[in-house]
Amino acid sequence: MLNKIKSQMLNLGLKFISVDDKIVRMILETSSSNINEIVLMPAVKIVMKKLVNRLQNKIVHGRVYNGTMNGIKVSIIRSQVGCPNAALTLESIKRSKAKIIVRVDFCGGLNFEKNEIKIGDIVIPKSAYCGDGTSSEYLRANPTLLNRLESITNPLSATQNLIACPSTIFISQPNEILKELLIKEARSLHSSKVKELHIWTTDALFCETYEFIRALNSVNIKAIDMESSILFLLGQLYNLKVASILSVSDLPGDSQYDLLKSNEIHPDMEVGISNAIKTLINVLPKIQHSL
Repeated sequence: MLNKIKSQMLNLGLKFISVDDKIVRMILETSSSNINEIVLMPAVKIVMKKLVNRLQNKIVHGRVYNGTMNGIKVSIIRSQVGCPNAALTLESIKRSKAKIIVRVDFCGGLNFEKNEIKIGDIVIPKSAYCGDGTSSEYLRANPTLLNRLESITNPLSATQNLIACPSTIFISQPNEILKELLIKEARSLHSSKVKELHIWTTDALFCETYEFIRALNSVNIKAIDMESSILFLLGQLYNLKVASILSVSDLPGDSQYDLLKSNEIHPDMEVGISNAIKTLINVLPKIQHSL
C-alpha cells in the first residue's frame, strides 16, 4: 500500500514537468533551468576541485556548480570518467539552454619513439578517433552522421584479429571556432608547451598494451583520452559547440611514467593541468562573445 501511494505521488509530480526535465533531474539532480550557457566539464575529482576553487559566487544545484569565472557565468559539471558517463552528462546538458561545452582534464601522451610530447604539455585536440564503444552506438542510431565524418581502417588490424572490434574507426571533430580560441590563448601563455594533436579516445584504460600503442603511433596519434570522441560527436549531432583542453598526466608505454606500471608522479603533472585551467579561464570572455 505504501509503495502504491509513493508511486501515485511521484506520477502526480511528474505531470508538472517535461520528459526532458525529468531526464536532467535523474542524471544531474537538478532542473535544466539551473544550467548556464557555458559548461565546463572535467572528469576526474582533482580537476573538478581545482575548477570549483576558482569559481566565484558559487551556488550548487545537485551535480551542477554555478558561478562566475573571469566575470563570465559558467556551470561546472563533472562527467565522471569514460564515454558512457560523458554521453549521459551531455544528453542532460543538451536539454538545457547550454550552448558551449569545454572538456578540461587529463590525457595520456604517446611517446613511442620520439620525445615529441611531455608530461605537463597542453593538448588541444583537432580531432578524436572514436575508439570507444559509445560513439559506435550513436553512429548506429544516427546513421546520417556517417556521411559527415572521416574514417580510417582500424590500425589494430595490422597486428591483431578484430573479431570483437570495429574494422572502421570514425573521426569526430571539435567546434572549429572554440578550438581556435583555446589554441590561440594557450600559445600566448605557454607557447612551448602547447600541442594541437589528433587524439584517440578509448573506454578501456587497462587495455593499453604495447601493440595497441604501436598501432596508434602508426597513424600519428600522440595522445589518448576517455571522453573527447563522444563529446565532439554529440556536439555535431546536437549543434552544440564542444572542444577539449587537456594536460598530459602520464606516458603510456614509458618505463618511468606509465600510470599502470609505475607509482612515480612527474612534478609537471599538476603544473600542466593548472596551466590548462588558467588558459580556459583567461579565454572565457572570448568564448562568451562567440555565443
